[in-house]
Amino acid sequence: MAKTASPAASSPGAAAGGGKKVKGSKDFTGRQKAAIFLVSIGSEISAEIFKYLREDEIETLTFEIARLETIEPAQKDAVLMEFQELMMANEFISTGGIDYARELLEKSLGSQKAIDIINRLTSSLQVRPFDFIRRTDPAHLLNFIQQEHPQTIALILAYLEPNKSSIILQSLPHEVQSDVARRIATMDRTSPEVLREVERVLEKKLSTLSSEDYTAAGGVESIVEILNLVDRSSEKQIIEALEDEDPELAEEIKKRMFVFEDIVMLDDRAIQKVMREVDSQELAKALKSVDTEVQDKIFRNMSKRAAGMLKEDMEYMGPIRLKDVEEAQQKIVSIIRHLEDTGEIVVARSGEDELVV
Repeated sequence: MAKTASPAASSPGAAAGGGKKVKGSKDFTGRQKAAIFLVSIGSEISAEIFKYLREDEIETLTFEIARLETIEPAQKDAVLMEFQELMMANEFISTGGIDYARELLEKSLGSQKAIDIINRLTSSLQVRPFDFIRRTDPAHLLNFIQQEHPQTIALILAYLEPNKSSIILQSLPHEVQSDVARRIATMDRTSPEVLREVERVLEKKLSTLSSEDYTAAGGVESIVEILNLVDRSSEKQIIEALEDEDPELAEEIKKRMFVFEDIVMLDDRAIQKVMREVDSQELAKALKSVDTEVQDKIFRNMSKRAAGMLKEDMEYMGPIRLKDVEEAQQKIVSIIRHLEDTGEIVVARSGEDELVV
């Protein structure tokens, strides 16, 4: 007499896993999902992803990958689908904000699915304050904020994209520009209460998007990124004013305005002019830690004999402390800035024509 199959034995999960229920993506932790994703896309692409991760993140993921058992096709598909949905949502948020992303997701995936995806994404995503003005024209925003206190303007510019902040900064009155630049450079952390109040004043009808955590913005790197995008005359005026008000801060900003790797932006004649001012030993040190694009730019603007000697110096120099390399690079950057200030070379900036020597 034939035995009647039990419900467990006849279930899809039992057929796939020999009586063992197959996990869905919700049954895995975030680390396990990441491990499954990396295994699914293959070692070659995973290795490229690892290049952008910290050492502790690589160790964690390697451990999770080693712990993985056999991955069922349904599990892999579920994880890959979730990844696709989160990437799509993240792209929508970057384009137009949370509300925009939710609207598009609802149209394609339904209301509840859209809410679930947005919640999963924003649980780990810190939405930047002033996100609601992401698509606002800088000229309109300038009219709205230019009468505000310099500290308020600095706070808003610190959170905006640098290209928008640069347009607004260079359009402010000269006497305000350096004040705002200094406040951005010296800004550290802002409490969520202050952020919410400024957002409320800026746009009363929109709900606040600020995090409950303290969020960092501003700093020297922030103002450097902005100043690199403003026009040269505005940059010089701001730097000169800062030199009078805060010489140390002005010097720190100037050091970061042009990094050694930016030497690839110079044309050949400018490179040759710089090389005539640079000590060969300092140049050999400076080139020790840079990529081949920078090295090739230098070698192409030297005679074969000089380039050969420089390569030999670099080879026989042996290991050098990173501090010494950075000091050598900074000396060359100082020479470049001096030649630019005296008008002997011009450093091309974003939105400007090619440099003219």
